[in-house]
Amino acid sequence: MRIAILTSGRFWACDLARELDALGHDVSFYSLVPPWRTRRFGLPDRCNRWLAPYVAPFYAFASAARGTAFESRANEWLTIALDKAASIFIRQCDVFIGLSGMCLHTIETVKRKYSAKVFLERGSRHILSQREILESLPRRPGALPPVPQWAVDRELAEYDLADTIVVPSSHVVRSFIERGFDEARIFRNPFGVDLKMFPPTEAPPSEAPPQIIMTGIWSLQKGCDLLVEAWRSLPGVRLLHVGALGDAPLPVDQAFEHHPPVDPAQLTNFYSRGHVFALASRQEGLALVQAQALASGLHLVCTDYTGGEDLRQFLENPEIISVVPSGDSKALTEALGRALESARSATGVRDYLGPAREMLSWRAYGERYNRELALRV
Repeated sequence: MRIAILTSGRFWACDLARELDALGHDVSFYSLVPPWRTRRFGLPDRCNRWLAPYVAPFYAFASAARGTAFESRANEWLTIALDKAASIFIRQCDVFIGLSGMCLHTIETVKRKYSAKVFLERGSRHILSQREILESLPRRPGALPPVPQWAVDRELAEYDLADTIVVPSSHVVRSFIERGFDEARIFRNPFGVDLKMFPPTEAPPSEAPPQIIMTGIWSLQKGCDLLVEAWRSLPGVRLLHVGALGDAPLPVDQAFEHHPPVDPAQLTNFYSRGHVFALASRQEGLALVQAQALASGLHLVCTDYTGGEDLRQFLENPEIISVVPSGDSKALTEALGRALESARSATGVRDYLGPAREMLSWRAYGERYNRELALRV
């Protein structure tokens, strides 16, 4: 098939493009990502359709406005400019795959000009559910809404136009059904992971103190305040964070360790030090770091709004993953305690995926997508 994919950044769309190209499709990857960067992630240059030169002024404005009162407006203008550019330059296609919020005009174009089937990628919960959750979090006085109205309007219009909405996890599916969507219009496909980058690791020495690890932005959305509360209820346990700093305060406890963001290839060195990976997020579709941690041999404790429950299908022993209600620090504490006790008994190389390991790969992700295309197009 002739497949066009539109995204602003790389996200998971670059991995999808690479895998669909490898399966023999004619793939065009429209984005702001230059070919010398997508090349690093295995996407052939023939697939790259770099749109950044056509929206350069808007991209520069959005970059300059980051962290200012103009940030939302600048992002809106860049989104519209990217969408308009794609709608002008997009080639004939049988299938259009676009990341939600950034492809309204392009969807209208490919349906009108090419009668293409539209697959809308939504990595998070339904936009109205996401907004409700994010607006319930504390924010500084005068701060702009976390989900601007222009973004909501674009998303809702795209939902109506799409033939299929593609989501990564069951809780995201539920957020759409709760708002009246026919489940038959939804395709759930959990994200993959680079298994070469995240091999099984050796269990820490028996004398090593129990250690929880969390990677990603240290923020309220990620539930870091709840994680700290739960961790402090577990005497003798260390907490390691790797990632950028967001709107949640960092602990000053001696048993807490923070590292700034590192290249993804270096994360395996940190995963090898941990016993349990924890993610207390209040909302996100399916956090990729969970699959990284599982592939590396860690137990996973997560909330029901992280997508972690959908990764159980890839495990020989589903009990390696503990899922607790979002916002429940007591349940989080209890689950962390049980997971640490179990994880510390492991010795040697930790491989909880076993024969199903390949099912968590990007290749398997692409093959699931390919089968769905054959059914729906």
